[in-house]
Amino acid sequence: MIGNIVARRYARALFSLGVAQGDAELVAYGANLTGLAKALNDSPQLVRIFRNPVFKVEEKKAVVDAILSKIKAKQMIVNFCHLLADNNRLGFLTDIQAYYAELLDEHQGISRGRMITAIDLEPEIQKKLKKSLEEKTSRQLILDYAVDPGILGGLVLKIGDRVLDASLRAQLVAMKETIKRGE
Repeated sequence: MIGNIVARRYARALFSLGVAQGDAELVAYGANLTGLAKALNDSPQLVRIFRNPVFKVEEKKAVVDAILSKIKAKQMIVNFCHLLADNNRLGFLTDIQAYYAELLDEHQGISRGRMITAIDLEPEIQKKLKKSLEEKTSRQLILDYAVDPGILGGLVLKIGDRVLDASLRAQLVAMKETIKRGE
């Protein structure tokens, strides 16, 4: 919980700096953080190094500088990572990146979600459904598509913390509950 609060504060601070410098910088910072988070996810031992108090701040900065030079990060991100190292917060980088990405999506009017259907849909049908949903929500949607034969028919749409369950399974469960109650 505390890590989440810390990550949100740092992500908001960096996001505020990006907003002040313009949308191009805002997106560039997001790309740099994504590259850094990918490197950390590919090498989990780096996160352990960043969280280990045995390693000195200068050693942690050297490691993060090596990663940042490979991804050609902006100077602001380099300074940001040095600030994180000075405050012993480098271990929160992946959480910071995740929350920064949420802030960036919100700023750009993008919603990410997942559409689950009982059968694999043709790409044209997926595009039509997505376009229809974008018109109704007046937001750009980025959807992952999945197949779950267990829903029997229809679809389940998850966007953020909202779930629209228009599956046949959900309708049958609702009907069963109605019958049980004697309505």
